[in-house]
Amino acid sequence: MKLNLKTDWKADYKLPKFDVDKMKANTKENPTWLHMGAGNIFRIFVGSVQQALLDAGFTDTGIIVYESYDEAIVPESFTPYDNLTLGVTLNADGSIQKEVIASMADAFCCDLTRLREVIAKPSLQLISFTITEKGYFVDPTKVSLSPDKANTALEEVTAGLVSRFEAKAPALALVSMDNFAENGVKLANSILAIAEVWNKNGEIPEGFINYLQELSYPWTMIDKITPRPSTEVAELLAKDGYEDVKITETAKHTFIASFVNAEAAKYLIIEDSFPNGRPPFEKISNSGVYLADKETVRKTDQMKVCACLNPLHTILAISGMLLNYPTISQCMTDRRLVSLIRKSSEEALPVVDDPGIISPKDFLNEVLTERFPNPFIPDAPARIACDTSQKVPVRFGETLKKRKEKGLPADELQAIPIFIALWLRYRMGKDDTGAKLELSPDPRIPKTFDVLTDLPLGSGEEIDLSPILSDANIFGLDLYSVDLGTKKSLAEEVKDLFCEFSKHSSAVSEYLSKLYM
Repeated sequence: MKLNLKTDWKADYKLPKFDVDKMKANTKENPTWLHMGAGNIFRIFVGSVQQALLDAGFTDTGIIVYESYDEAIVPESFTPYDNLTLGVTLNADGSIQKEVIASMADAFCCDLTRLREVIAKPSLQLISFTITEKGYFVDPTKVSLSPDKANTALEEVTAGLVSRFEAKAPALALVSMDNFAENGVKLANSILAIAEVWNKNGEIPEGFINYLQELSYPWTMIDKITPRPSTEVAELLAKDGYEDVKITETAKHTFIASFVNAEAAKYLIIEDSFPNGRPPFEKISNSGVYLADKETVRKTDQMKVCACLNPLHTILAISGMLLNYPTISQCMTDRRLVSLIRKSSEEALPVVDDPGIISPKDFLNEVLTERFPNPFIPDAPARIACDTSQKVPVRFGETLKKRKEKGLPADELQAIPIFIALWLRYRMGKDDTGAKLELSPDPRIPKTFDVLTDLPLGSGEEIDLSPILSDANIFGLDLYSVDLGTKKSLAEEVKDLFCEFSKHSSAVSEYLSKLYM
């Protein structure tokens, strides 16, 4: 079996029910959905949602995909397979579901002229994004001089919106589906920052900035664990007779294949704000998509990002790398780490508002008993540990700030100071045996962390950590401002724990055993 619609597929492969050629023709004539970022979570989650709508006859157009960062993705994992994706869902009981996803009508990259033509189409209802959180960072001093020279995803979209404005096409929705709080606000501010540079340079038409205010920027919360393509999954597919199992690492270190593997759980909460119409998400049951108001999205996001999943994931990632666990599921076989992340959730849940549409306790239970322990999800701690410095202020800092605002006793804190100390210990570049540890990419790690690089075990007492621990940009607040009520600040507790963890080899394991065994 090869990934095309002419293959004689086995019965357990779910195939599209709609006329794919007709869908592509309709999309070319009247596109409704453009997506920026041809990554794996888009392919297996967002793509499957649109496929369900097409299968049921609730829409007759697909999604046009544009990739602006990694120019190898489209020609290597889309074009050879006529834009099809094999979605492989890995269930906790060991069963797998396989679906040929054909909802991507077109995919292209590095073609600003064509992108601007698509965005200018009056029929377009939304532009969605999965470009990672760092893709929204805009330095006004480095913005391209004009729309014609746009060279980042957000600059290219903004250039497309100039074309849309000039074509007098109606306002539409710009929907960030990236995993960070208030993503709609960040997207709006970033687009506006680019436009203001071009306006200052006299490169955009009068009235364009006002037009940007007419667009909507819905908030969203997305959740689906989607590791890089797995060699184990490739072997299973090969035994099944599937031939297109090659996994490629691009020059920009993106792992791509004709298939995408992911867990079964899926959540996409979207603020229902679409000025030019939207796909009828509500007509498909069990799609994982929930339409809500902004406040509900905020509560759901806080529940996930600050308490019930993301902080726990980050703790397991850093701990797992120090203790040499190859996967998150194997981290979950260590009852010390399970106790640590449970304690973290206990510290955060008192400041989480129930969003109503999803129960925080039920969501947390699913994470702890089904999702993280799933041995068939080959997700590596190293992947989760990427860009940790950008995650800490939200995943832990928000809880610290909200606990302080609510007057909750800081002396109850245990997991958060342990995690921060483990993170500092990890930045030494040595695992718990003392062997060299390859750190995950974190390009915006503050320079103050350089004092930890290659620090010998046993020398923690000699290092001044105050520039790190007092930096509110790193943690969301100055850790010296959090009083533990024992004549010790949170910063001092972290310092003591760091010294404990860096005393000698096996110090991390010994401490966790003493605390949680």
